[in-house]
Amino acid sequence: MEANRWVIAGGILFAFFLSLVILGVLDPSPLQRSIASEDPVDTVFQGFIGAIITGVTLVVTLNQLVLSQELGPVGDQRNRMKGALDFRKDAEKLLDVPTAPPEPASFMEALMNETEDRAEALADAVEESRDEELKDEIRSYVDGLSGNAEAVSERLEGTQFGTFDLLSAILNFNYSWKIFLARKIRNEHADALTDEVDEAFDDIIESLEFFGPSREHFKTLYFQWELVNLSRAMLYTAIPALVVTVAMILYYDARAVPGYTFTISNDVLVASLATTIAVVPFVILLSYILRIATVAKRTLSIGPFILRETGRSDELE
Repeated sequence: MEANRWVIAGGILFAFFLSLVILGVLDPSPLQRSIASEDPVDTVFQGFIGAIITGVTLVVTLNQLVLSQELGPVGDQRNRMKGALDFRKDAEKLLDVPTAPPEPASFMEALMNETEDRAEALADAVEESRDEELKDEIRSYVDGLSGNAEAVSERLEGTQFGTFDLLSAILNFNYSWKIFLARKIRNEHADALTDEVDEAFDDIIESLEFFGPSREHFKTLYFQWELVNLSRAMLYTAIPALVVTVAMILYYDARAVPGYTFTISNDVLVASLATTIAVVPFVILLSYILRIATVAKRTLSIGPFILRETGRSDELE
């Protein structure tokens, strides 16, 4: 998940090439003999031509559908602008700052710090309480939240939007679970709470609730960013793949590639390498979609519902 997509694709392609070479070496019927009788190379690469053209067309079309959300009349663009400005004003009110940070990493880091400060304020507000069980539960809750927030803030330092580092960091803050715990503690000890403690709970829940739409907004922008990168990568790799595929159909003759390299027949190496180049666009698509789909599955729900197991260092007994 954290690795560069080109590195992931390179690893898959290397494994694919190595597998073809091993199968070619183990094949009891030499490739030259197979070509002389039925020519499997032409059959394979004819299928690649249609697959490459169709695959690239579909990906580019999908990308255009996603990016079409960015297009619209001036009225729609003005409403988007107004919504973004209203969101920033609400954030500035929450953070108690004249201007919220413009960079996504700095913005989320400021939100983490504010959440941590409000958690400490909750712990301070309950110190005068005589309910030891309530104090223990809140201290356990605050310690878990603060530790998680500090870890996320450290990972956010120096990250740039467009890299997976930003999204990876904020995905590790399980705000839904923390909202549930805050509401659970407050509801179970409602009779023992002072107005100050109750207000501190409201503050921390407000901060956590603000984290959800903020994360979803940056996740949406990241998906659009990645889909653009995917389309560009598919276009860059489709042309070389098509050239090699067509060349293998028109010009390749296994009998014209005699000899051995490292005890491996050269015709096997050439056919395996050409096949590997032909599947590059598909492997690029696989490496990008794997991460996008994984993130989408992990963040299907926004708000109080928890659909998967998460690390819960602040879980109560």
